[in-house]
Parts: sequence; structure tokens; C-alpha cells
Amino acid sequence: MPRPLSLHPDRLFPSDPAQRSIARRLYALVADLPIVSPHGHTDPAWFATDAPFGNAAELLLHPDHYVFRMLYSQGVSLDALGIGNPAADPRESWRLFAQHYHQFRGTPSRMWLDWVFAEAFGMDVQFGAETSDLYYDRITESLATDAFRPRALFDRYRIEVIATTESPLDDLAHHVAIRAANDSGEWGGRVITAYRPDPVVDPDYEGFRDNLVRLSELTGEDAFGYTGYLAAHRGRRAFFAEMGATSTDHGHPTAATADLSHAEAEALFARVTGDGVSAADAELFRAHMLTVMAGMSVDDGLVMQIHPGSFRNHNPWLFARYGRDKGADIPTATDYVHALRPLLARYGNDAGLTIIVFTLDETSYARELAPLAGHYPALRLGPAWWFHDSPEGMRRFRAQTTETAGFYNTVGFNDDTRAFLSIPARHDVARRIDCGFLAQLVAEHRLEEEEAAELAVDLAYNLAKAAYRL
Repeated sequence: MPRPLSLHPDRLFPSDPAQRSIARRLYALVADLPIVSPHGHTDPAWFATDAPFGNAAELLLHPDHYVFRMLYSQGVSLDALGIGNPAADPRESWRLFAQHYHQFRGTPSRMWLDWVFAEAFGMDVQFGAETSDLYYDRITESLATDAFRPRALFDRYRIEVIATTESPLDDLAHHVAIRAANDSGEWGGRVITAYRPDPVVDPDYEGFRDNLVRLSELTGEDAFGYTGYLAAHRGRRAFFAEMGATSTDHGHPTAATADLSHAEAEALFARVTGDGVSAADAELFRAHMLTVMAGMSVDDGLVMQIHPGSFRNHNPWLFARYGRDKGADIPTATDYVHALRPLLARYGNDAGLTIIVFTLDETSYARELAPLAGHYPALRLGPAWWFHDSPEGMRRFRAQTTETAGFYNTVGFNDDTRAFLSIPARHDVARRIDCGFLAQLVAEHRLEEEEAAELAVDLAYNLAKAAYRL
């Protein structure tokens, strides 16, 4: 007999009765606020075409590397799950997922998925091998209705704005189509892009030189000359801004920055675009380009996000077979105090610039990032990210950063997801955790409840809008 599925109204709230009561009151103020999703990786084609999702696996399994990385760790074949294998039967992939669902107990993925199953699709029994076909059929049948098309779900969950993330080499055709739908009155949803220049900034990125050829073609600039290369970036940034972008995003291996003279940078650029680039030159070029991009943000107003500290594609066999973003990225220790100093020395005192720094190295919260953000006007702390986008990760973030950086040097929450329906699920988790954290401060007489109420709204909504200039 399947176990019942229900979402407890007090989930994630403090166990202490007094704090729990306060958390309930705070959560009531924010539960139904619109969602601001300022950084993520949802597919803009969903909103451009409004085509229905095909089946349960296509919606909830295939886009979510949080899910299939766990399954892969348990010996489940990605081919069998339909990852990079269009010949796989989606129902069989879903059954395989269901057989292993118990292995997600205690993980954020389990919490997000249970929310989706219960809230979005009305399931009242738990997912597992016994209920796999029930789930697959009900979800897939729902997806064939107009109420579950991408734009309808966007509206249903009160999403005010989503920022997707695209390469400078993307023609943004889907964003052009979304803009046309907005202009014609066909649909009012706001979906904007963000400028992610890694493919043409990182000399270690696969196809780097080919990417520069494409950048030259798109911009009419000589991207193999340093002056033309910078002009090409400026041109693409301007185009992205025309298409609604308010931010850039930089996924470098480390937080290293450098501030080279023009002559030094020109010589370095000649080396990294030649044959046999060294690891040291590749790192120095990435470091210099972070400072260059900060300067461009001073000029064009785009908010700058830095996402360092991931050893990407750690599994070479998996990368060779399936490509990027297949769950094989691993956090690394990251230095910020020394690494960011060249950039901050140049631009950190400019209150008109916003640089949002994320980390996968939690040991840096209290030691480095909170003190830096608590000093430099240009610097803000991004929320607990990726491996730390979890109840305990969020609590650790607040506990380790608030006393030094305060709440207002942080930027609220962003979901950073490829799985569409995990957006409202993740925002609900973040709001509950923040309300619980604020409730403890109120119970300890460190905040008045009226102040906590204002903070709850700021953390859920206002800070993200302000930081990302939305």
C-alpha cells in the first residue's frame, strides 16, 4: 500500500513552539509574493513557443542534474534515464527513477519534487516503484492541457520575471520571439537574458578559438585582435541589454582577478589565442577579463555575477560521452581576499557598480566574503548556491554572514535551476528558512517582530529586484 503524500504546513519552521509561531506569522506575509528569479538556466524556447512539455520525464527528470547525478552515483545508466539518449523510452526512464526515489530521502531534491508532485499535480500518495505509472500518466496527461503549458505555469506561480543565461554566441532568437509576444499583447510574462561570456573568455573552454571566429562573424569585429575582441564584447553586451539583460554572469574556476596594462593584456591575448596556451596564461587571462568586465559594467550598468569555485566536468569519461552540466562538477576551496583585490582596488569603491559574488566554499563566508561585502560598496553576497541551496546550507549562510555583512549586503534568493517547476518549490523553501531564521532573532529579542516582517518581505522580494535592477 503506498504511503500518503502530504506537505506539512509547518515544514522547515523551527521546532521551538514560540519561534514556530513567529515563523508562521512572518511566512504568511511572504508566501504569496511574486517570484523574482534573477538568475537561472530555464530554456527560453519554453516561453517563446509555449509548446507543451511532452511527458513527466521530459519535464522533471531530463533537465535536472541534481536528480540524475544522484541516480548516476547509485550506478544508474544515464542512457537508460534518457540523458543524451533520445531512443530511451521515457516511461521506462521514469520507472527507473521511481525505483530509486527512496535514495533521495533527506535531500533538497526530494523536498522540491514532493512539492511539485503534491502542489502542481495533486498527488496524494508517495512516488515510488508502486506508483510510477500512476505518476507518469497523471503528470503526462496534465501536461497535454493548456493549464500546464509553460506560459500558464509561469502565470500560475506568480513569476514576475525570469532571467535565463545565454552565451555571447547565442542569437537570442527565443528572446526576440518573447519580446514580440509581449509587444503584441499575446503574453505579458517577462523573460530576460543574462550575458555569460565563458565560451569566449576562458581559453580552456572547448572550441575557444572557433568561438572567437563566431564572435567575429556576429559582431563584424576582429575578435583575434585584443582591441577588436573588447569591441566585440561591448557590442554583444549592448545587444543583450536591448533584449532585457540587467546582468552578466561569470563561471570561472577561481575568483582570481588581475589588472594588467593594455600592453600586457595585448601580449597575453596573443598567447591565449595561439597554439598551446599554458595553464598559467589561461588563468591570468580569465583573471584580467573579470576586471575588464567590471569596467564594462561601470559603463553599461549591467550587474556582474561571479560564480567561482567549481571543478567543472571532473569526470572525464562522462564529459566526453555526455558533455557539460551532467552532474560531475565538484566544489573547490576558493580564496577571495587576495583573489578579488585587484578588481576591488580598481572598482570596489564605486557605489554605482554591483558585483554579486557566490561561493561553493562555505569556509569563506565568515572569514572572507561577509567582511568584504561588509566593506566595499560595490560588493554584494549571492545566496547559498548549488550544493548549498538547501535548508541547512541556507541556515549556515545566514548564521555566518549576517553579523558581519548584515541582511542588506545580500541579494535575496535566486534558484539557479534548469528544472522549471523547481522554481516555485525552491523559493518556498528559501522563504520558510528565512522566516525561521528571523523568528529566532525575534524570540531572542534581537529584532522586533515588526522589523522581522519588513525583512521577510525584503529577503523574499525587494532585495533581488534592487540588486539586479529589475
